[in-house]
This record gives sequence, structure tokens and C-alpha cells, in this order.
Amino acid sequence: MKIGTLRRGRSTDVLPGVVGVARLDRRTKNLTGRLNPGDVAVIDHLDLDRVSADALVGCGVSAVVNASPSISGRYPNLGPRILMQAGIPLLDDVGKEVFAGLKEGTKVRVDGNTLYAGAKEIATGAEQTEASIAAAMLEAKSGLSTQLEAFAANTMEYMKRERALLLDGVGVPEIKTHIEGEHVLIVVRGYDYKEDLVALRPYIREYRPVLIGVDGGADALREAGLKPHIIIGDMDSVSDEVLRCGAEVVVHAYSDGRAPGLARVQDLGVSAVTFPAAGTSEDIAMLLADEKGASLIVAVGTHATLVEFLDKGRAGMASTFLTRLRLGGKLVDAKGVSRLYRPRISNAALFLLVIAALVAITAALAVSTASLTWLDVLRDAWDSFMFWLEDIFS
Repeated sequence: MKIGTLRRGRSTDVLPGVVGVARLDRRTKNLTGRLNPGDVAVIDHLDLDRVSADALVGCGVSAVVNASPSISGRYPNLGPRILMQAGIPLLDDVGKEVFAGLKEGTKVRVDGNTLYAGAKEIATGAEQTEASIAAAMLEAKSGLSTQLEAFAANTMEYMKRERALLLDGVGVPEIKTHIEGEHVLIVVRGYDYKEDLVALRPYIREYRPVLIGVDGGADALREAGLKPHIIIGDMDSVSDEVLRCGAEVVVHAYSDGRAPGLARVQDLGVSAVTFPAAGTSEDIAMLLADEKGASLIVAVGTHATLVEFLDKGRAGMASTFLTRLRLGGKLVDAKGVSRLYRPRISNAALFLLVIAALVAITAALAVSTASLTWLDVLRDAWDSFMFWLEDIFS
């Protein structure tokens, strides 16, 4: 009896903090593919961006441990606030040594500013709170002027390097999919892509645009019940199943022609063409659609604001900005389409039309002598059927 009492007493000793299985990866995008609800995500992500934070929230992690500062002060990034709003603790700037001191699958505990594995202290950092994030965001706004200077310098460098592509379309590959004169819908697994795809369903049904999925955006299209016509990207976040769906594949290559993602596509037995360019995959998707004569390009989940450009990283900022300058009014953000576009006949209008027609038919039959004649005919047919059944079973 004493032994049993002692065991029950120990089982009630619950240590403070959040407990979960540790999953580690220096690239947040790679880690989200293997996270399970309740896991503790250990990442190395300087200036945690909104897309990565949304993905972590969607995976249902219990806590996030970042080896780097989640807000460095360069610009007011949105990721940490999203984690706070979802109630997910964020232990920040614990140092890169955490990857050497912790193994994948270890049960860990996050308590305040400390990460534990059992009773062992693995790392310490800064516990982020609503107040600390608000203060850091306020300070980060002062760093925007420096980022704008870097943006201008990077834009000039990119323009010199890629002016043939931007101005004349040099290097754009030949594709089989017909785009000339068509609407094109480009989907990136980025900001609010799920909500935008739902809002665009009437537009997609009516105009049947050419669907281009950028890396994981192709999977987003399939999850929405749509099949991409073209898949573009470096192929690091699109699934094997979607690559085999029959879409035309364009592999984003470096400017020197190297295409690390091409080998994966070929190993799956899928044919592909390469598109060498220094910009981002979403940018070359837009340039491809424009060069092939798209009449309108609708973008889902892409970068549109200054903070979103900065979230993408300085190396990708210039191509994103210059690509939008080239496309001009041909490029429309999905949110604008969903707010301005209305189907010619809405589902509600069709429903009301059918109800009105049924009411009119019922009223006409009720006041006409012909309706009485038809009712008599139906009644006689029913009586004859019942007599026939009685004769069979009698």
C-alpha cells in the first residue's frame, strides 16, 4: 500500500512549461513537412516571416525554439506576433549550438527562457512575450530606411544582370501549354493562399484560367480540387504525386544553367524544361506568362507590399519589384479579383429563379381546369395499380 501511494504521488508531479517531441531543421520550410501536432519546432530562422509562422501554426506545434533572433531589427517582420496570437510560446536566440546538443525525436520541455531535455538544460535564450515583440517591432521600423537603400542597390545590380530577360524575354523556354490571350492564375503557397483560392472559385469556373503552381503552390491547387497546367520552381517543396499529375514542368535554374531540382524530376520519369534566371520562382512564373501572351495574370499568395518583399529576403527583393514593373496593369492580386469580380449569375439568383418558376407553375395548375383533368388521370392510374397489386397477392 505504501509503494502504491508513493507512485501516485510521483505521477502528480508535473513540471512547468510546455512539453513535446523536438523536431530540428535549419530550414523552416523543410521542417514543416514532418511536424506533428504537439511537437516542439527547433529552427534557425533570422527574422521569422509570416508565411513560415503560419505554417508552424498550421502544424499545431506546442512551442518554437529559434537559434537566431526572430526579430533582428532590420524590419518589422510579422512571424513572431502570429505565433503569439496563436498562443504558441517562442524561445528566441538560443544559439546554433542547440543543433549539436539536441537529437531529433528527443522529448523536451520549454519553460520560460530555458529548453530542457529531461532534467538537463540544453539552451537558454529570450522568452518572447506580447510586450517584448511590440517593443522590438517598434524599434525595427527605424531600420526600414537602411533596407530601402539596400533595396535600391540590389535593384540596380539585378537590372544590369537580367535586363535581357526583363526587356526582351531572352531565356524564356518554349512550352506546350497554350497561354496566348488566356487568363493565367499563378499560385504560391504564401500569404492567405487558401482563403484566396476559395474566394476565386467562381472566377475560375467562369474563365477557366491557365493554372500555374509555383513549387508548393501546385500542391495547394490540388488540395483545392484543381489540377495545375504548369508547375514552376526549384522543386524543393512540391510533392512527387503532384509532379506526376500530368502538368508541364519548368525547373527554375541558376543563371549559369545549374538546376539542382532537375534530377529529382527526371528520377520520377517526368520530362521538364529549365528556365535559368536569378529571380525568384514566382517572378519567373509571371515573366513566362507575360512572354507567352497572357491577357491577365492573377497572383495568389505572392508578395505585394514592402514588408512582404523584405520577408522574402534581400536577394529576392529586386526581381520581385522589377517583374511587377514590367507586367504593369496585367498583374492583379487575387484579393482585388475576389472583391471586384462577381459571377454573371450568382448561385443565390439561380436558386430564387427556380423557386419562382415552381411557384408560378403551381399557381397556374391550381387555377386551371386542365390541372383537375390531369389529377383525375393520375388518380385513376394509381387506383388501377393498387387493384393490380391486390389481384396478385389475393
